[in-house]
Amino acid sequence: MSGHRIALNSLVTAIAPAVWGSTYLVTTEFLPPDRPLLAAAVRALPAGLVLLAVTRVLPSGVWWWRSLVLGTLNIGVFLYLLFVAAYLLPGGVAALVMSVQPVVVLLLGALLLGARVRAVHVVACLLGAVGVGLLVVGPEAALDPVGIAAGLAAAATMATGMVLTKRWGRPEGVGVLAMTGWQLTAGGLLLTPAALLVEGLPSHVTGANLAGFAYLGIVGALISYALWFRGLERLPALAVSFLSFASPLAATVLGFVFVGETLTPVQLLGALGAVAAVVLVQVTAAPPARSDTNGSGTDAGDGDSGAGDSDARPSVEEPERAGAGGVR
Repeated sequence: MSGHRIALNSLVTAIAPAVWGSTYLVTTEFLPPDRPLLAAAVRALPAGLVLLAVTRVLPSGVWWWRSLVLGTLNIGVFLYLLFVAAYLLPGGVAALVMSVQPVVVLLLGALLLGARVRAVHVVACLLGAVGVGLLVVGPEAALDPVGIAAGLAAAATMATGMVLTKRWGRPEGVGVLAMTGWQLTAGGLLLTPAALLVEGLPSHVTGANLAGFAYLGIVGALISYALWFRGLERLPALAVSFLSFASPLAATVLGFVFVGETLTPVQLLGALGAVAAVVLVQVTAAPPARSDTNGSGTDAGDGDSGAGDSDARPSVEEPERAGAGGVR
């Protein structure tokens, strides 16, 4: 894949975590208080049902249980933990906690994808973590232990889902929108009964609540997840995980614009560090030239699935084929 195409795919994919950075502001300013299960369910299930209605494609064979596993990790459990962190922590701090995701992807990629851990990846992880730390952590940061635990668990959950998504690919002839719909629906069906049984419905719903739910469902789920899974298919899993640093950047900027938070020189330095970590990984994402003498010369650390199933589609080395039937 050319450097220009990698840069373009990275920019498009980064829209998703940038939008997710607004989740914290929307949660605290627009949603009913203390209802993480309800917020997660309303965000996931309607978007998933819309995509199923539009694509009219259902899973078959092993993809029934694979969709359930991916929907649980990428959507159901992840969104619940995300909203727990969003309710209990300042937006920037919650995003900082979940910025450990690239480290988890790095480790799981080595275990499940046969990815090679490079020194540049370790450096980028450290640079990104320090940058985000400088960006969002200040004397006023409120570190609720339950919120911290939820954020760490959310990062680990989605990192696992990302690596499995990379490993399994998607079925032949099935587009990104359809597979996104499968996962959103599976996660939403897991969340909805739990929300009704544990939290129940709020006694009063305001116009602001409806606007918040609509934004998170349409922009934060339907559009963003389609872009995220599209990028995960075209880019190395580790490179995509580093794009998640756009979330704390967006959360900090939104806090500055809408909540009156100030940006210090140290925070600006941290923002530059986080951006530098993303750029460092993206510029090293292009796979090295393969030898024509055998098919094993691909560097798994550059985003190949390593162990391809018979029904899994190529996701990095053949980007045009991988995009067939999906989002362009």
